Amino acid sequence: MVYNIIEVANTHNGNIDYIYSLLDEFKSLKGDIGVKFQAFKYDEIATKDHDWFETYKTFYFNPKEWKQIINEANETKDVWLDIFDKYGVLILEQNIDEIKGFKLQSSVLFNKTVLKELSHLNLSDISVIINIAAHEISEIKNILDNIDNLIKPKEIILEVGFQDFPTELADAGISKIHTLKELFNNKIAFADHVDGKSQEAIELPIIASLIGADVIEKHVMHSTLETKYDDFSSVTFDNYSKYIDKLNKYESLLNEPFINDREKEYLEKTIQIPIALKNISKGTLISEDELSYKRSGKTGLNTQELEELQQNFYILNKDKEEEDTFKTNDFKKAKLASIIACRLKSSRLPKKAILPIGNTPSIEMCIKNALKFENVDYTILATSDNEQDSELEKYTYSDEVIFHTGDPDNVIKRYLTIVEKLNIDVIVRFTGDCPYVSKEIFELLLKSHFKEGADYTASVGAPVGTYMEIINRTALEKVSHYFPNAEYSEYMTWYFQNNPEHFKINMVQVPEKWCRDYRLTLDYQEDLDLFNCIEKYFADNNIEFTLDELFNFLDNNPDIANINMQMPLKYKTDEKLIETLNKCTKINNI
Repeated sequence: MVYNIIEVANTHNGNIDYIYSLLDEFKSLKGDIGVKFQAFKYDEIATKDHDWFETYKTFYFNPKEWKQIINEANETKDVWLDIFDKYGVLILEQNIDEIKGFKLQSSVLFNKTVLKELSHLNLSDISVIINIAAHEISEIKNILDNIDNLIKPKEIILEVGFQDFPTELADAGISKIHTLKELFNNKIAFADHVDGKSQEAIELPIIASLIGADVIEKHVMHSTLETKYDDFSSVTFDNYSKYIDKLNKYESLLNEPFINDREKEYLEKTIQIPIALKNISKGTLISEDELSYKRSGKTGLNTQELEELQQNFYILNKDKEEEDTFKTNDFKKAKLASIIACRLKSSRLPKKAILPIGNTPSIEMCIKNALKFENVDYTILATSDNEQDSELEKYTYSDEVIFHTGDPDNVIKRYLTIVEKLNIDVIVRFTGDCPYVSKEIFELLLKSHFKEGADYTASVGAPVGTYMEIINRTALEKVSHYFPNAEYSEYMTWYFQNNPEHFKINMVQVPEKWCRDYRLTLDYQEDLDLFNCIEKYFADNNIEFTLDELFNFLDNNPDIANINMQMPLKYKTDEKLIETLNKCTKINNI
């Protein structure tokens, strides 16, 4: 049996007495019926420059009024809500025991703020209708999975149909019902928004139910009171009895295309797009915390388009102000550089950077593996301008590598000199004493850095010597601003991880298959002995280094893996150093 939902929409024009009178009319209807209201707040659903902003103000009811309306409706009918914004979620939360379900329109499905607020509620007894207007079948599966995983409702009902003041008959979406029934196990709802004065307003919902719709949503207005808004697609209750007469008239509609042009135009006009929640500076990546989602009078990228840009390593190329939308030309492809810090001043293992591992100097093995990184524009060997480090110019492995000298003590300044010269946007930082830097971990961190809109990204769980840090130029510049001398910049990590209130920190847990406690950094003779064992195995078996091959060898040869395990890591074991770093790299301590 078809479940009917009476859609009140905005027929009330903000007049609460209209709603109560309408509810009195509904009492005469018997059977499995619900009534749906649109609870939203004008400044959360749209920006001030939106054409309907002032009209939306007139539709507003406060939470106390909504509670009274919902209680009155619930005496004889199931109650449903349309959710557009955080205010709608609040009304749902305050009245959840009286609510059977709610609906998310197609234009709201990518509003991450609303979805996040809903995820905080227990919706295990609540049904949700999601309208899939203008979404391809391939997208619907992802939308279903996302909604189910995020908010965990009792059930998800797929709805076709959209409102176009009124919707043309050919655009009503009835041809989708059979397709959705074949591809999904969900119930199907049909929202009818054709001209309420036409015969089709009665006939079309009948056809929808006969070809498989489980839920019919229909706009209804008061029989006698003036209806200023949403009257074009609304009918009165006495027309319900005429549903059955003209079933065969609409057979040809089953062959209409799945998405029509008007439907696409509707989504383009009404979709809630990402809006700058605050001022955002040029040269940064955009994180979710810096966005809100609203309908806007300005054109701009939608959620998916913005995410696609960042996933393709684009970075903001102009300052954006609060309430700005985003456009493609606001971004540019980020310039990335791997910067390898290296010196020849080691006391524990003199000139370790040029000591051979197999037949290759240590620093060149590091560079060799770094050159495997994709989407990197420059690979830079960065050392000091001291005479003792000039010898490193002979050990760049490839003509592709840029040899750079700079400040011997302030590593951040050394980096910024070459970053500014080459106009680099994002750096990949690691040190030359890590010959087994991993392409696999680099790819994981880089994708996460751009996806999350981070300032600083590092890994958790990978062995020392296989990972790296990814840092935005703007973040380096901020550290340099607060710490002009940066006397502990050899331990650059602390300047970021010690200041989470100033930087968007992104710590990425590596997959379990890459989690190990092995020590793969070069500081002691024991480290060098281990590395030569590894390289002998690779050479004897004609194996090219990958993280999986390296772990396969060490996992199966624990005696070799333990050669250097007792060697300390100063920045993890020297308590006095750690105390100093925690104090002297804290921005709030300046």
